[in-house]
Amino acid sequence: MSGPDQSTRRNFLTGALATTGFALGIDGAVAEPALAPTPQCHDGDAPTMRETEGPFFKPRSPERTDLLEPGLKGVPVDLTGLVLSRSCRPLAGALVDLWHADDDGEYDNTGFRFRGHQLTDGQGRFRFRTIKPAAYVGRTRHYHVKLQAPGSRLLTTQLYFPGEPLNRRDGLFRNELLMQVAQAGDGLSARFDFILDMR
Repeated sequence: MSGPDQSTRRNFLTGALATTGFALGIDGAVAEPALAPTPQCHDGDAPTMRETEGPFFKPRSPERTDLLEPGLKGVPVDLTGLVLSRSCRPLAGALVDLWHADDDGEYDNTGFRFRGHQLTDGQGRFRFRTIKPAAYVGRTRHYHVKLQAPGSRLLTTQLYFPGEPLNRRDGLFRNELLMQVAQAGDGLSARFDFILDMR
């Protein structure tokens, strides 16, 4: 698990944000102290923080990048990022398994709605098309993720949206796991780069 000084050990993206099209989105909600974008990788960075799996994980999700289905409501989100080693090496063929609640704060425990996995491409990239999940009792909005590259230990964690009023009251919320979020047409673009504990 990463130490409490993780954020102070990383430099953050500045001018690169403009070229990637990512910026911070506050959604008109309660602002939080100086939200930093996803950290840029530097050799020797601490791995991404681990978090609890929660009660709603289901194995054997379908392999797919598009979790949107006809008739399902919610704000579309294009979630992208990289899976990197601690030496900033892009990890090709890494498993990225995503699951989350729907627009009503419910998980599909009988099927695979808003559940899917993929393998990163040759440059360590992943991309999911999904929605912004609802908050529910005791939890702010979040995505659950499991990651594993060939030769690495399994990482289970969660990702959070900046500016959410419930972030401060959710005991699992961590600033280190905030995504970069920006408005993108009628939806949102979100980004997070994962660092696995391997060289």
